[in-house]
Amino acid sequence: MHPHAPAPDVRPRRTRRTVRSAVAALALGTVMFTAGAVGLSPGDDGQKPASGPAAPPPARGSIEALRARVKHLPGDAGAWAALGMAYVQQARTLPDPAAYARAEQALDRSLAVQKDGNANAEIAMGALAAARHDFPTALTWARRATTTAPYSSVAYGVLADAYTQLGRYDDSYTAVQRMNDLRPDASALARASYTFELRGDTERARELMQRSLTAAATTGEQSFARVCLSALYLQDGDARGALAQADQGLRTTPGDSALLEARARARTALGDSPGAVRDYEAAIAVVPLPHYLLGLGELQESLGHRAEADTQYALLRAQDAIRRTGNTPADTDAILFEADHGSPARAADMGEESLRTRPFIAVHDAYAWALHQAGRDEQALTQADQALALGTHSALFHYHRAVIRHALGDEAGADDDLRTALRLDPHFHPLHAPAARVLLQQIDTTS
Repeated sequence: MHPHAPAPDVRPRRTRRTVRSAVAALALGTVMFTAGAVGLSPGDDGQKPASGPAAPPPARGSIEALRARVKHLPGDAGAWAALGMAYVQQARTLPDPAAYARAEQALDRSLAVQKDGNANAEIAMGALAAARHDFPTALTWARRATTTAPYSSVAYGVLADAYTQLGRYDDSYTAVQRMNDLRPDASALARASYTFELRGDTERARELMQRSLTAAATTGEQSFARVCLSALYLQDGDARGALAQADQGLRTTPGDSALLEARARARTALGDSPGAVRDYEAAIAVVPLPHYLLGLGELQESLGHRAEADTQYALLRAQDAIRRTGNTPADTDAILFEADHGSPARAADMGEESLRTRPFIAVHDAYAWALHQAGRDEQALTQADQALALGTHSALFHYHRAVIRHALGDEAGADDDLRTALRLDPHFHPLHAPAARVLLQQIDTTS
């Protein structure tokens, strides 16, 4: 992207949030969705604006190289901060909670070497807290980082992520706007895309994500953009468009687990179950992330392959047991899995706990579904309404609210949500999409 290209306007065009018929599926709780990777290198503190064209972000060193550097130069605060961020990234991509402890140790060392003005460590501390789903702490560190380094686009990215997950959406839009004003690179444009996705404007979200792809300076950024584009197409029911994006990404980075999972979801929607199973299995072979396991398990269950599904569910339970030992709040996948395949009462407790530090729309949705499964529909409806308060396009959110409304005797509301879900994406879930059609037919027959 040209360094002087105008930054996108991400400010809301309306002052009142309305619930629009729309939908989701960028796994709004994976993280994702911190949109875009955060990277640090020694000396990259963003404390003054660059003169002239913006240089590409410095390449991240490997963990091994950074460990060698801090061993040789133990007084290098920037190297310790970069090592801490590398461990955060490792923990995000591998189910290895111990990496968080290693990250914290490295960042504590960085701050011990340089307590004041250490933007690198402050940014990384914010990212670490966000990875642990401790978003109030992430916000504290992000505010500190933007004070220390007011011209750091990366610092504003961490701030935007914290505000988003805390449900402070207008504040997050402001932070994303600042990030793009400072440097409209791939990471900033990806976050801008996400602000529109949250509001249900998937056309604008795709346009900005395409710009993020064009601006991508690394294969990792390119792959991330392709994954997001695939998900955005799938949200609007365009499975062939989603498949094309995943295929293009895999031609550049074959074996990328996120792209394999994106292609698996597109193939599931297109009815290519054997191909979807192969892609899920290939993604899990790279890294067994919870949403890969859940996606494959529920696909296998929908095909009547109970033993194969149970194998994935057993792995998910083992991973959740590890999570509990670290006292980390559950992600939405874990809550939904427990609600559908375990104890709904326990899922409701997990949702309530997660909501304390992450009042984000995807958590409201997962908590709503857990409450419904536990027989607490009045409370569930309140949460389901909050999940859709921004107008986010999510067939799954609408389906969840439809079932809750049906349980409360609101047939008209249930009918509306079911039709919205199936219009947005007729194949939004291997188990719930068929159930949505059955329930809609049942309502139509009795009304």
